[in-house]
Parts: sequence; C-alpha cells; structure tokens
Amino acid sequence: MDGADALRIVLSAAGLYLLVLVLIRTLGQRTMANLSSFDFAAVVAIGAVVGRAILGYSPTLAAGALALVTLLVLQALTGQLRKFPMGRATVNNKAYLLMAGRDMLQRNLRRTHVSENEIIEKLRLSGVRSRDEVACVILEGTGQISVLRAGVAIERDLLENVRGSELIPDHLLAEPRA
Repeated sequence: MDGADALRIVLSAAGLYLLVLVLIRTLGQRTMANLSSFDFAAVVAIGAVVGRAILGYSPTLAAGALALVTLLVLQALTGQLRKFPMGRATVNNKAYLLMAGRDMLQRNLRRTHVSENEIIEKLRLSGVRSRDEVACVILEGTGQISVLRAGVAIERDLLENVRGSELIPDHLLAEPRA
C-alpha cells in the first residue's frame, strides 16, 4: 500500500461514514433503535459492503487497519462535536412529542416514522391501562420511546428540547419555579 492508496482509504472511510450519518438523520432515529435480529443481520451485511467499498478491490491487513482507525477517529471526533451546542444540534437527533394527553400527534408520528400501533404497544409495556393515565409520549433522540404518566405534573425543563412539547395540556405541567 502506497501513500495514494492510504489517502484513498481514508477518504473513502470518511465519505462513507458521513453518508451513513446523513442516512440515519434522514431516515430518522427509529432506524437504529432496538435492532431486531433481522436488523442486526442487515447492519452486519451493510458493514461488509461498506468495508469492501472503503478498502477497494485488494484489501490488505494494513488497508483494513487504516480504514478501522479512520472510522474510530471519526467516531471520536463526532463525540467531541457533541460538547458544543452547534455540534450537538448537528449530530444528535431531536426528541419529538408523539402523544399529548390522550391525543396521538399524527404529524409527528409521520415525521418520525412511528405508528400508532407502536405507541399502543409501548403504553401496554409501560403498564398503562387507559389513555387517561398518559401525560405524554416522547420519541427520544436515541430512538427510544418514553411514556410519562399523568398524576404528577411534568417539570417544564424536562421538555426543553422536545419538539411539539407546547401541545401538552397545561394541567399536566408543573408551574414554573420562581
């Protein structure tokens, strides 16, 4: 492997890394949440394809090591970006309100590719027996779904970065602290 091959591998690894990040951001955070065995098999297969694309037609141990180091460095740099507000906004997914009180928010469900059936399943898994027990349901930036129950008022700062949180009925929110 000469210098030109090494540069090609670094640029290919960086380009494919950015492509994967853009695809995940475009397709939504649910893409990576709770991978099933089928999803895991797909990720492994995609990884093999991406790996071959990065390394080209004649991968060697040195080329594979260089690609791996490049990907790990990019992952570390992405982690460092999260320390800054603009970097967090670029790298992290937004949280979305999916249910406010008893009401499913169809627009946010469509935007996040979450179905009503998924919400109902999550409500059951959370022990909810009636929609009257629900204060809100949030799709977190990680792709996980949180269910907050009615009964104890929600502190507003817990909803600070949740898109659509203004739709939560006031009677479910705590009064702002003075």
